[in-house]
Amino acid sequence: MELRDRAEEFRLLIRDRDTKFTATFDEIFTAGGIRILKTPPRAPRANAFAERWIGSLRRELLDRIIIVNAHHLRRVLATYEIHFSEHRPHRSLGQAAPLRALPDPVEDDIKVIRRDRLGGLIHEYAQVA
Repeated sequence: MELRDRAEEFRLLIRDRDTKFTATFDEIFTAGGIRILKTPPRAPRANAFAERWIGSLRRELLDRIIIVNAHHLRRVLATYEIHFSEHRPHRSLGQAAPLRALPDPVEDDIKVIRRDRLGGLIHEYAQVA
């Protein structure tokens, strides 16, 4: 994938101050109209949110599936992103998903269905009305 093919989709690049990012690296993005923000110096927790997302993505998905090409990777990542935001329980949200609140408790017997995603790698459960 070439940056020039999708450069207009991006406005911002957030990166740390590692020496592996040279001035040439920055020039490539600024030439595409992308603004570069550097994390604060000596702030080890500045990348915590990104590292948490990447860690979850790697442990829950990429360590368990073989990616065959770029198109397959994009499809798998899009499916996981939807799962992560709409279905996956998050401890910090009281087991709710970021884009969906927990349903109200029900005292009656309920029927639950399971939907398999990514060939059964991920299971999503939903209450049937």
